[in-house]
Amino acid sequence: MTLEDHLAGLALPPGEVVQSSVWVSHGPATPDLWVSIARSKPGLWPLVLGQDGPWDSGELVTATPAAGDPAVLLPKWWYEYVEEDQEDEVTSPFGRDWPGFAPALPLTGDPDGAAFALVSSLLGGDPRMRLGLVAADRGADALAEMGWSGPANYVGDMGEVVSVIRDWEERFGARVVGVGGHDTLHLSVAAPPQSHDDALLVAAEHFALCPDNIWSSLDAPTLDAYAARLVGQDAWAFWWD
Repeated sequence: MTLEDHLAGLALPPGEVVQSSVWVSHGPATPDLWVSIARSKPGLWPLVLGQDGPWDSGELVTATPAAGDPAVLLPKWWYEYVEEDQEDEVTSPFGRDWPGFAPALPLTGDPDGAAFALVSSLLGGDPRMRLGLVAADRGADALAEMGWSGPANYVGDMGEVVSVIRDWEERFGARVVGVGGHDTLHLSVAAPPQSHDDALLVAAEHFALCPDNIWSSLDAPTLDAYAARLVGQDAWAFWWD
């Protein structure tokens, strides 16, 4: 089914389909509408969209399907960024060696409930946020289908990013909830790490996907400090410079 097929018959506020890949509301989104669509329209994935994104400027790219194996990609990126950084302090306490993957963690809540809570937080914090609708069965795939390319300065193939987020959906109960313009991604998490040791391994994966989360952080400039913020945290945000 096309995006237009999925949209047929829905009672939506004023909006438009952009580049045949995402419907974007003209005005602010509401948590109730996001939740209603998430619960009642399988095959249509709702997103909270930030202001001045590629859906406004026409910079969405051709959709890229999931590609690559996270078990290969994350260590590869880790070593690329460690080599570029050349400071073992950033990846403390692991140093330069890839520490391995975080185990799949037990759910501490309902994935849909965690997503709805993050939606309410994002929309309550910024009235400029809008609703986006993408023809996709899961949030990771929605990023590819809509043609978002936020990490492009680091990862040229968005399909590789999609494959990692798919894996996080399975291991951590993650959901893609929002896209803040060209370079920011918001995930809800229903199985966050509950210990510092588990959080360190999750932090290593975050660094491999998005080193700017640590390189550009003033209060968590090392993996150890960043991991402390992840313990029990049910929302993850990523920003690529």
